[in-house]
Amino acid sequence: MAFVWRSTPQGVGQGRGPVRLRTLILIRWFAIAGQLVSLLAVHFTLGFELPLAPALGVVGLSALVNILSTALWPPQTRLGNREAALYLAYDIVQLSVLLALTGGLENPFALLSLVPATVAATILSLRATVALLALALACISVISVYHWPLPWGGDPLLLPPLYLAGLWAALVLGTVFVAAYVWRVAAEARRMDDALNALEDALAKEQQLSALGALAAATAHELGTPLSTIAVVAGELARDLPPGSAQHEDARLLLAQTARCREILGQLSGLRHGEIDSPYGRLPITGLVEAVAGPHRRQDRSVNVIPAALEGARADEPEVSRRAEIVHGLGAVIENAVEFAMTGVEVLVRWDDRRVSIEVSDDGPGFPLGILPELGEPYVSTRREAGRLGLGLFIAKTLLERTGARVTFRNRPARGALVEIIWPRARVEAKPDTPGPGPTMAAGERGVDGRADDEERGGRIETPR
Repeated sequence: MAFVWRSTPQGVGQGRGPVRLRTLILIRWFAIAGQLVSLLAVHFTLGFELPLAPALGVVGLSALVNILSTALWPPQTRLGNREAALYLAYDIVQLSVLLALTGGLENPFALLSLVPATVAATILSLRATVALLALALACISVISVYHWPLPWGGDPLLLPPLYLAGLWAALVLGTVFVAAYVWRVAAEARRMDDALNALEDALAKEQQLSALGALAAATAHELGTPLSTIAVVAGELARDLPPGSAQHEDARLLLAQTARCREILGQLSGLRHGEIDSPYGRLPITGLVEAVAGPHRRQDRSVNVIPAALEGARADEPEVSRRAEIVHGLGAVIENAVEFAMTGVEVLVRWDDRRVSIEVSDDGPGFPLGILPELGEPYVSTRREAGRLGLGLFIAKTLLERTGARVTFRNRPARGALVEIIWPRARVEAKPDTPGPGPTMAAGERGVDGRADDEERGGRIETPR
């Protein structure tokens, strides 16, 4: 039994095993109590002669294992698949030895050989269940031949060999059928549970993203009026100041940045419709990536977009919809890579007949190993500055997954981090007849140059070219 517990620490305490140690310990205590009562009742009440000392030794060994298990590990510890299988394998062997001491298959309690295999089918993987089922069948076969005589008063009870063969066949077939049926039902239940958990996680992320979207909408609404006022004042200054002067250039810059702010607010509103208002409703994937990467290029850190069609791909480069989710999600990933890069960021764009992938890699320090498995979850950040909530990659991942992408985070073998985004080509590629949305303006909305406000005041502003 010692070999079981030397291997247990590899899976104990990880919190992700299929069964709690407490559950198996409790089941074994019930088995020990039943075995002890049966032995004592048959020996002392019915008066049948049993090899009581060896039989009680087998039962006492199980009790000792339970006591040691309780003392060495907390009851709430979850056993891994391998550790739980070894635990149940001991139960199969222990019960088989006890049956061999008390008549083998002639013992009416031989039916209990079904129990460990049934428990295994409920909680373990198919491979572990098959291994334990094979062990149970081997033990049944061995004790059908090698066992002590069945305790009986008077002359020994001799059963016909044909009956014993039928009893062996019944136990074998019953064990196989029950284990297979229980495993199938348990597997369906586990799949349903996993699906419900995935649905709950998706709904939770959507709720968090909706809350952020409501905050963004409120912010856009509140900033609309002051930005319009700034645009009006900046336009008047650009008109009144002498052309070519430093103040005139500052006014032009202020007006341009105000227009940029209004454009960003318009893009945030575009999330509701799934498309960014643009005369280019669809464009080649490389062009989209170039457009997204452009604002994040710096003098000290380059952003190189590299197209590379995979072998066997179509001759044409896929055209994709310029969706707001893709633009904002991919932009956040590139921005994060630029922040941590030492010299530059490489964006590898690849496609074939079935998929489209984008790999964003940098030459920075890479993702910390401690949080790498949690990246993409809310409130997980590699930065500890005040005011950072750790929502950037979460929002990017959620937005991209809404478009059908699969996003993975990992570190490069040499140095740096890598984010891989993969879409099914049919999911992301725009239809050729999809019309591109033209530039629109909501009713009552002022233009980004403040011209509508100026018309209300009876003036006219010349916007910088």
